[in-house]
Amino acid sequence: MFRAGFSFRSAMLLVTVLLFAGGCSSTLQSELPRVESAEAGIGFGPKQFEQAGFTAIAVAYGPEMKGILGRIEADPAAEITDVVQYKGVTYRMGSYHDEPILIFATGMSIANASLTMQMAIDYFPVKQVVFMGIAGAVNPAWQPGDVIVPARWYYHDESVYANPDKANPGSYVLPEYYAKFVDEQEARRRVDPHLPKYKNFRFIHPDEVLIVKDGMTVPQDTAYFSATPRLLDAAREAMMTMPEQRILGERKAQLTVGGNGVTGSVFLDNREYRKWTREVFDAEVTEMESAAVGQVCTINNIDWVVIRAISDLAGGQEGVNVEHLYDQEVSRVGANVLFAVLNSLVNTEKSR
Repeated sequence: MFRAGFSFRSAMLLVTVLLFAGGCSSTLQSELPRVESAEAGIGFGPKQFEQAGFTAIAVAYGPEMKGILGRIEADPAAEITDVVQYKGVTYRMGSYHDEPILIFATGMSIANASLTMQMAIDYFPVKQVVFMGIAGAVNPAWQPGDVIVPARWYYHDESVYANPDKANPGSYVLPEYYAKFVDEQEARRRVDPHLPKYKNFRFIHPDEVLIVKDGMTVPQDTAYFSATPRLLDAAREAMMTMPEQRILGERKAQLTVGGNGVTGSVFLDNREYRKWTREVFDAEVTEMESAAVGQVCTINNIDWVVIRAISDLAGGQEGVNVEHLYDQEVSRVGANVLFAVLNSLVNTEKSR
């Protein structure tokens, strides 16, 4: 769906560009370089790679990276051969059972994940992305150490913040484009049952992100990003064949593929908001990077999947949040699942 509000802004931008082009002097216009196409050979744009593509292994931060590098170091069929740093981000290149790999940390939250993932795709020949990290549970059925590989990722904080309607207590004054958007949802959900069940959380009204990519004539509202089915199948195979995972030597971890995850620039530590994300997005887990990773990969036509190990029930505790107590243990289990997925992908590649 194309939002009326955005259409107006786009129209004004177009008018501005046209006025600038028509009103500027011919001298200024002649000084501006003319770019006919990406194939013009003038050196702009992302690099075009000829070598074999990498499987990018990405995490958000330190404890998650520690488990990945430890597994690489301990495996005689895996190695890191080169380490480079661009704009403060460290990229490690090597191989895993003859599969070229690229390992890096995105940094925490949406902006960092988007930036570093796009940098990786621009700077290296990335063919697929396997992201692993910890997450808070939204579904109270999950416990620390359980691992889920969601099929879809949503932004829970792409929102409209509205003023209260003084004439109608409990209601809010919505922008015209958003009121129209809300009216369209029942019909849209009949076509796509995975769309959120839109309702507000007090003054916060959930919205959709506008994306643009090759082949689109206008930006499009996008409710969620779907992980690549081939990589979801690899995760299912990995979970069926890998050894049983136990948490702190005691409880057996649940390993699941499917369902929904939600992403936001928010450390979600409020039980009422967590319950709202469960109701609206049918979410299983919440964290701060995955939808951004999915968006960047989708726009670049790169296959991707995200593995999340549960650290806690978001906002479920009484008192101070202590999710960090499980970071190392749940990251270990998450890394085990990640390498089982890599094994599945390597075996599939070798069988071709």
